[in-house]
Amino acid sequence: MHGSIYEFETLPIFGELGRHGGAHTVRPARRGRAVPLVGIVRNPRSHRNKGKAPEMADCSNILTQTPSTREELHYTLAEFARRGIDYLVVDGGDGTVRDVLSCGADIFGDDWPTFVVLPKGKTNALAVDLGLPNHWSLTQAMAAAHRGETLARRPMRLTPADGKGRGVLGFVLGTGIFALATEAGQEAHRRGAFNSFAVGLSILAAIVGALFGRTGNVWRACTPTRIIDRRSGRHLPYDGRGNPGERFLTFATTFERFPLGARPFGRNPGAGLKLAVMDSPVRWIVALLPALMFGLQGKFLTRNGAKRFSVNNIDLDIGGTFILDGEAFPAGRYVLDEGPQINFVVP
Repeated sequence: MHGSIYEFETLPIFGELGRHGGAHTVRPARRGRAVPLVGIVRNPRSHRNKGKAPEMADCSNILTQTPSTREELHYTLAEFARRGIDYLVVDGGDGTVRDVLSCGADIFGDDWPTFVVLPKGKTNALAVDLGLPNHWSLTQAMAAAHRGETLARRPMRLTPADGKGRGVLGFVLGTGIFALATEAGQEAHRRGAFNSFAVGLSILAAIVGALFGRTGNVWRACTPTRIIDRRSGRHLPYDGRGNPGERFLTFATTFERFPLGARPFGRNPGAGLKLAVMDSPVRWIVALLPALMFGLQGKFLTRNGAKRFSVNNIDLDIGGTFILDGEAFPAGRYVLDEGPQINFVVP
């Protein structure tokens, strides 16, 4: 529930993350109502919420909460479930959405209320995927909900491979140069650039640094990474020119649409979990990154370590921090698969 990038020492989720609901799941007692019951989780520290009052807070069917910790968020979501809300609204940025999904995983299991996102963050990548306008009000969202306008998405689910810890749900994971680009994006935010413009600036910084940096430059560094298909037990092939135990870039998402109109997985990426990898910082491939982002494909790229996959249920052994929905998480061995299907209200 914070407003800027920070690093977690452990996965900070409260409650058990049941893969199929689990014993801790609270099944919502939702029922047909003439006036729907709406639960809002509002992050007052999100970029466009600062200094502004919450919308429709005086309506009797609107339950607005502003939890300041993840313990409070977990309690808020449990209370929403107990009351059987019809719509769960996240009034904040991508990080707030991630926290709500993660803290609510053991509460709602596979039976979430219809989700509404009011994009108030600095980047709002999920809003791009859902086709939401930057300034989408609660009034507009509820009108769309009344019309039944929804779009189904599955977040990624990331859990410790040893099964002893708690996990997170999110939409975009990246390592290596992706993590550095995210930090550059934070600097762009501080200088007043937001949304797709900030994304563009961070990508430009990453390409310039990796293309012109000398050996040993941080922009050309690789991250110790092993990727294993849990079903077959096979390691992801390595086609780079460096250390087979390292990757220059790993990017995973369930998005189907991307900022700037990018097509990193081609014109029709389809639903589900997708993975893009660059094995090593080959300069001519780095120079082609803009074209790769907009759909360039070819066997010559695969032979040189730039690959795309449709995946599910993989082991990720990451030897450095990685980014999940805009914030840094610790190195470790994790299982990455698809989470529950959630219906999002769209225009």
